[in-house]
Amino acid sequence: MEQELIHKKSIVDFFLKKDILLSSDVLDFLEENDIEKIYSLINEKTKIENFLLFNKDLNEALKNSPRLDTNWLELDKSKAMLEKGKDNKAYPQFIKFLQTSKQVKKDEKVKIIFSYEEDSKKRDAQDFVHYFNARYKAIEKILRSRPELKNLTTINRILNKRDKESISFIGIVKDKHTTKNGNLILTLEDQTGFINVLINKTKPEIFEDAKSIVLDEVLGILGVNSQNIVFANKVFWPDTSIKEFKKSPDEAYAIFLSDIHIGSNNFLPDAFNKFLAWINQKVGNDTQKEIASKVQYIFIIGDLVDGCGIYPGQDKELIIKDIYAQYEECARLLAQIPQRIPLIICPGNHDAMRIAEPQPPFYQDFAKPLYDLPNIISVSNPSLINIHSSEKFSGFDVLLYHGYSFDYYVANVDSIRNKGGYDRADLIMKFLLKRRHLAPTHTSNLYVPDITQDPLVISRVPDFFATGHIHKSIAANYKNITLISGSCWQSKTEFQEKVGHNPEPGRVPIVNLKTRDIKILKFL
Repeated sequence: MEQELIHKKSIVDFFLKKDILLSSDVLDFLEENDIEKIYSLINEKTKIENFLLFNKDLNEALKNSPRLDTNWLELDKSKAMLEKGKDNKAYPQFIKFLQTSKQVKKDEKVKIIFSYEEDSKKRDAQDFVHYFNARYKAIEKILRSRPELKNLTTINRILNKRDKESISFIGIVKDKHTTKNGNLILTLEDQTGFINVLINKTKPEIFEDAKSIVLDEVLGILGVNSQNIVFANKVFWPDTSIKEFKKSPDEAYAIFLSDIHIGSNNFLPDAFNKFLAWINQKVGNDTQKEIASKVQYIFIIGDLVDGCGIYPGQDKELIIKDIYAQYEECARLLAQIPQRIPLIICPGNHDAMRIAEPQPPFYQDFAKPLYDLPNIISVSNPSLINIHSSEKFSGFDVLLYHGYSFDYYVANVDSIRNKGGYDRADLIMKFLLKRRHLAPTHTSNLYVPDITQDPLVISRVPDFFATGHIHKSIAANYKNITLISGSCWQSKTEFQEKVGHNPEPGRVPIVNLKTRDIKILKFL
């Protein structure tokens, strides 16, 4: 008996040094010679930084799932609530999810390059400072690769120069206004100070583009310094280089859906059922059925349901007034899509999520019926996914972003608003790619400041940039990046009627990965 206690103490001490607590139930089967193997398994399959408690349930999950990514702090809280008799639902749901987790295997053709994982913590003002510093450094790194900006200096050094000379520097836009003479004045800031930059209207080659500059984006400036001001000769955006226009060696198709809005009284079930009939090869001519048979990927970019309490009076426009029932109906419809096709889904501003970006993958407690589908791959908004890779082909990188920031740029950027606004999602997407950020202006979206990174920076240039939100399908090209905006499955709402927005529901962009040709299928 004494020897057994010594063995158990040594096992407990080992895990305590790793900041992991053991529950009593694992000590009954855990042997001392197993501890290194178990710890390696935990380290391999979890994000171990927040992993606190190891018990028998988690041991079974580790055996059966290729990788476990979850909010370990919340799981531990749910376990404590269960033991106190205060909540007997949350912990079993956590464990069921882990034990049936359908993470993508390495040999499959869908790989998650980036999907934001929640870091639950209290935020304070200093976190916003770290967040903007992380953004600045990420985009500064991109700009430093520009040969025109090879002799960079800091703003503090510019301010201390006595003689006029040609200088280049990088800064974040703190302020922007127009002078009485019609010239632009920018105030740019770096980590050493801030300085005014004048962009003269007599230089149309830079002035027209400069009119679209927004607050908080990061720019490179080449110009001549004077007393506490720089006269700009060139403005550099981080932008994207011309991407290799990759094509798949075999014929396969990818479909992009968004904004289904299940639960809304404006949801269009007949149109969606036509799509389901087509994807199951029950309708269409021989060519259309053959295309349906070769669909290998379906992306759904947010707003799967209409949600509850999204805006005042929404309950009057719902036919399903319960959020759980909305996701049950959503899962019922998506279950009719052939299970051979992976469904890559991310949330939007109508889903049962926090609205602040990045939005983590769908919450288990609300969207459990979706996770019960065998072909669901749930990722964050935004996220980066690689599809259709093989030993001889690197596959395609697909950037998913629902598009909540689009409203701000339609309203505040003249070059977008005057050329079509909501009818031109491609202009918004090009605007954001040029800035290498999905929401560069502080007030353009709600966000959670991450102190280590800005997840909205477009650090890796995608092959496809896919969005939703504006309820209109668009297909375009920008430097060999395929731009796709999904349509919607909801007719015009009262709000859209008031603001003059005209959606185009029931349209489905489909891409032939072998040719990169895009067609818009119409189901309404």
